Amino acid sequence: MTSAWIYTAASSASAMGLIAAGVVIVALLIGAFWMGARIRRREPAPPRPDEQPKMPEGGPVREVLENREPDEVPRSDHRLTPHELPGHGNSPTRTGSEKGRRRWSEGGSGSFGSGGSGVR
Repeated sequence: MTSAWIYTAASSASAMGLIAAGVVIVALLIGAFWMGARIRRREPAPPRPDEQPKMPEGGPVREVLENREPDEVPRSDHRLTPHELPGHGNSPTRTGSEKGRRRWSEGGSGSFGSGGSGVR
């Protein structure tokens, strides 16, 4: 045996390994597509046109900008849980008396460390 024969055998073995790896990858891809099709068949169908949402009778709903009155947190000796606080379904908030939006005072910073001079 010559060294050329050994190189030819080694290269054909590595080529067979690459072909086998390619076949495995293709089989995995086909299996993934088949499994995806099975899962998609079990999903509900998309809604029909008559099942789509309808526009309200009065036309499209517009955004309402208003100021709401804050509720005071009641003072208590024991810690209140969120469902015990007012405004959690048992007392609705109310529209505030102010019509304009509240703005920050001139010279005051909007948040800590925002670079403003602050109010003194």
